[in-house]
Amino acid sequence: MVFSIDDYDDHEAIVFHQDRNSGLKAIIGIHNTALGPALGGCRMWPYATEDEAVTDVLRLSRGMTYKAAITGLPLGGGKSVIIGDPRTDKSSALLRAMGRFINSLDGRYISAEDVGTTVADLDAMRKETPYARGTSGGSGNPSPATAFGVYQGIRAVVKHRFGTDDLKDIRVAVQGLGNVGYGLAELLAKDGAQLVVTDINTDRVKAFAEQYGAAVTSPEDIHKADVDILAPCALGASLNDQTLPEIKAAIIAGSANNQLARPEHGIDLHERGILYAPDYAINAGGLVTVAAEGADYSETAAMEKVEGIYDTMTEIFTRSDRENTAPEIIADRMAEERFKGAIKVAA
Repeated sequence: MVFSIDDYDDHEAIVFHQDRNSGLKAIIGIHNTALGPALGGCRMWPYATEDEAVTDVLRLSRGMTYKAAITGLPLGGGKSVIIGDPRTDKSSALLRAMGRFINSLDGRYISAEDVGTTVADLDAMRKETPYARGTSGGSGNPSPATAFGVYQGIRAVVKHRFGTDDLKDIRVAVQGLGNVGYGLAELLAKDGAQLVVTDINTDRVKAFAEQYGAAVTSPEDIHKADVDILAPCALGASLNDQTLPEIKAAIIAGSANNQLARPEHGIDLHERGILYAPDYAINAGGLVTVAAEGADYSETAAMEKVEGIYDTMTEIFTRSDRENTAPEIIADRMAEERFKGAIKVAA
């Protein structure tokens, strides 16, 4: 029963859809539309079970509500997942069927790129619905904006902890070199940071290490690295009962969604004196650019808004210190101040 799942959290809608002709099996989660239509990416992943897919869409869509609110966007939170392997199960027919599924919700949910989908995939969906953003004719790939936003957030966190936002010789372990992680690692390397990197794609790790002189470790050991900052940039729940006691970093700040396996892990980090950058606040850069998409879209103007993540992170940590409360609790309060009690915007 979906309503009894811990992650349900008063979602407005969970919609399941199957298209037998294309093989599409998909779920759209709409968490909250008080501030506007729900915007969030479409993830394609070979979930081991349907329950895993439901849990993922619930957690991700809730996170998008908070991400949009804390960033000051007139949008709600939603997410979609396609159950399947993007390397073998994806087809034009499947993507267009997904577009029709999105279109059936009449604008309550707007899709964008996520893990397992690309700009070309959103272009295919766009043929069936106007509610697909991040297309080649719009803002395009959101990954560079996400990476830039996380980079700005890291600068703010470093300033808060060390008194300067100069990243030269700051030691950073980057967990995951996907589109966002690779871009973030490049920005950090160009600022003189000393990097330790890992990814399940060994060729990608080797290429980055050779170009930027980074050290390499295994995905299983990256969280143990003796560094100043741990940057989780892969899938979620990497901060859990097993990894937390082994973390040596003073700061955790990365692009991955839902980094905390459970909310209490954020409190644990706070009590350990580890400064945690709430994931949905620091990784909102892609959302900002996608939200800005329209006839008058300007990449320059959108990226200027992404720079504001520096100020958002500064406010979170200032309030955290003042109230002696874990940063993710402060971030939640800031977001909820904006969307809870708001007059619901009609789709």
